[in-house]
Amino acid sequence: MTTPIRAAAPTADPTDTDFDAVVVGAGFAGLYSLHKLRNEQGLRVRVLEKGSGVGGTWFFNRYPGAKSDTESFVYRYSFDDDLLREYDWTTRYLEQEDILAYIHHVVERYDLMKDIRLDTEVTGAAWDESRDRWTVRTAAGEEFTCTYLVNGLGLLAKTNMPDIPGMDHFEGRLVHTNAWPEDLDVAGKRVGVIGTGSTGTQFIIAAAKTAENLTVFQRSPQYCVPSGNGPVDPAEVAETKKNFDAIWTQVRGSSVAFGFEESAIEAGSVTEEQRRQVFQQAWDRGNGFHFMFGTFSDIATNPEANEAAATFIRSKIAEIVEDPETARALTPTEPYAKRPLCNEGYYETFNRDNVSLVPVKENPIVRITPRGVRTADGVEHEVDILVFATGFDAVDGNYRAMDLRGRGGLHINEHWADAPTSYLGITTANFPNMFMILGPNGPFTNLLPSIETQVEYVAELIESAVARGRAVVEATSEAETGWTATCEEIAHMTLFPKTASWIFGANIPGKKRTVMFFLGGLGMYRQILADVRENGYRGLRITEPARAAVA
Repeated sequence: MTTPIRAAAPTADPTDTDFDAVVVGAGFAGLYSLHKLRNEQGLRVRVLEKGSGVGGTWFFNRYPGAKSDTESFVYRYSFDDDLLREYDWTTRYLEQEDILAYIHHVVERYDLMKDIRLDTEVTGAAWDESRDRWTVRTAAGEEFTCTYLVNGLGLLAKTNMPDIPGMDHFEGRLVHTNAWPEDLDVAGKRVGVIGTGSTGTQFIIAAAKTAENLTVFQRSPQYCVPSGNGPVDPAEVAETKKNFDAIWTQVRGSSVAFGFEESAIEAGSVTEEQRRQVFQQAWDRGNGFHFMFGTFSDIATNPEANEAAATFIRSKIAEIVEDPETARALTPTEPYAKRPLCNEGYYETFNRDNVSLVPVKENPIVRITPRGVRTADGVEHEVDILVFATGFDAVDGNYRAMDLRGRGGLHINEHWADAPTSYLGITTANFPNMFMILGPNGPFTNLLPSIETQVEYVAELIESAVARGRAVVEATSEAETGWTATCEEIAHMTLFPKTASWIFGANIPGKKRTVMFFLGGLGMYRQILADVRENGYRGLRITEPARAAVA
């Protein structure tokens, strides 16, 4: 059914600074939070967004090749049946501009723009214990106050820019993919790119088609499988829409929430020939998460099964890449245990005459020169455009960048001195009435179903607290410690900690490697949330508001 709009707040005065809730960020999480809290619960809400447009990650990441690697039919909101059935898609994966168009449609459909302040970067927030209120500060020196603070800061939003000597002296264009200028075109240019993660591989494939030459500075070789991207027939779209009820029931009860049935068959239970057939079928079908989780049930947990999958992908690299030395440098040797990638012809790109590979673990970058990049072998790689596809300070980076203070002026960096932690990925002790969407130790899945799950839970908590006279909601330290232990236990049942990746913060120099996700799957996560609710919101302290706040 379509979610009913039970109550709507009047159009907000743009000069207002006091609200029931302030939402930070106008990406998928922030927009749905606004809809839930304002349209359904009738609260006065203001969204503060640092960008000059809505969309969050998809507003800033406009680099060539940017797209979702989640299939189109499940990379969308599911809360409104009419929205699901009315909005079409034409390709198996959505390009950045398609996603942004969808987001704009949602904003217009639910009349969200009137309560969104663009070009408003939040730089700090502090909890006032005498009034049970948050004071939220912006880069322009403005202050907003609210009872409930909802952070949709973005899981992958805080830019990671390495510190390489000479960067200030580069005479060409130096950009990060998370801040791609609208006027920048790589066609006919000499382009260098540092980084070969999800963003880097997407950019490499796209840029190679138009650049005069492309030099890829590879930090770590990647396991990439085909995406299987292409046009989707309207008849297939119509059939998928008919099955949306079953599809979304499966998604919410699944592990990775990517819209396919995850395998229940162990790799060791079939013959080597049968395993290769299964891998080949998955290779032909496309999608990284399907290759890891839809082929066999134990690729992420069993070293032998994992090595079988890795060996198959390595054999494909050897088959595809024509130059033996390039193939060697592109071939990973560590376990297949990072966020799985998929692309349209990644390895084939290195057969192009205008593409060259520099493996910087073997031949490190020494410095950026005015004309390009000098490596340890003394070669200066001249480029007109130098692109940093170096990813993000994921999960907690944007929180730590703020002057965020809870009880007694406690800074978030003090609270997270050992590691970023939470209760359920939603709240953290000593920061009352503050909620996080995709906070530390939230579920590792297709993000939109997790966003919806958490926004709905947070909205339910706020609705309950408002009904109790604007009660204060806070995680207990014991609950946070227990949830952290649960996430660590599950993570170490997998092979993911065996590799250095952003999933554990290993991409940031000096950052402690730690568990930052709940790897038990969305279905299990939703069961845990339901159990917490059924047991009186176990682990949450819900107290009456301070008298000053009531008065």
